[in-house]
Amino acid sequence: MTELKNFISSYASFNEAELDDIVGRFKQRSIAKNDFLLLEGTVCQDLVFVEEGCLRLYYLDDDVEISVWFAFPNSSAIDIYSFISDKPSKYFLQVIEDSTILYLPKAELTRLYAEYPTMQEMMRKFWEDAVLNLIDRFTALQRDSAEKRYLDLMSKPPYLQKIPQKYLASFIGVTPTSLSRIRKGIR
Repeated sequence: MTELKNFISSYASFNEAELDDIVGRFKQRSIAKNDFLLLEGTVCQDLVFVEEGCLRLYYLDDDVEISVWFAFPNSSAIDIYSFISDKPSKYFLQVIEDSTILYLPKAELTRLYAEYPTMQEMMRKFWEDAVLNLIDRFTALQRDSAEKRYLDLMSKPPYLQKIPQKYLASFIGVTPTSLSRIRKGIR
C-alpha cells in the first residue's frame, strides 16, 4: 500500500489520515496470467493500480491484436474513455503475467470526490498525465520510424524483459517479422 500512497501523493497532497482512508477503499485482487480485467463491450468500472505483474490494454483489428498500453508495478491501468463516459469499451485489459492489483470502483471514487475535494485535483492531474502520455505515444507512431520507436522502448527495460515480442511488435506498429529485422539491424 505504500506504493499506492506514493502514487496518489505524486498528484496531490493529503494528510496521513486522509491518505490511509483513501488507500483503504481500494480492494486487492490476484489475477492469473492471461485472465482479463476488461473485455471489449463491457464498461470499465474500476481504477486499477498494479502492485505486481504486468497488464496489457489492446484492441482487435481484423482479428489482429494491437497493443496500445502496458501497465507495470506502481502504475495504473484503465480504459479512460469507457471509465469516464460509461460507454462500452473497445479494448481488452489482459494480465500478461501473474499479477496483484489494487482497484477502486468508480462509485467509490465519486464518494471520495465528495469527502475529499483534493481527490478531484488528484484525479484531474492523473487524467492530464494520462492524456499527455497518450499524445506522446500517438505522435511517436505518426512521426518516428519503427527503429526509433524500438530504440525508445530499449530505454525502458521492463518492456524488454516482461513483454512477449508479438506484443512489443504491435505496440510499436510493426509485424513480429519486421521487429525481428529491426532487432538484427541494431545489434
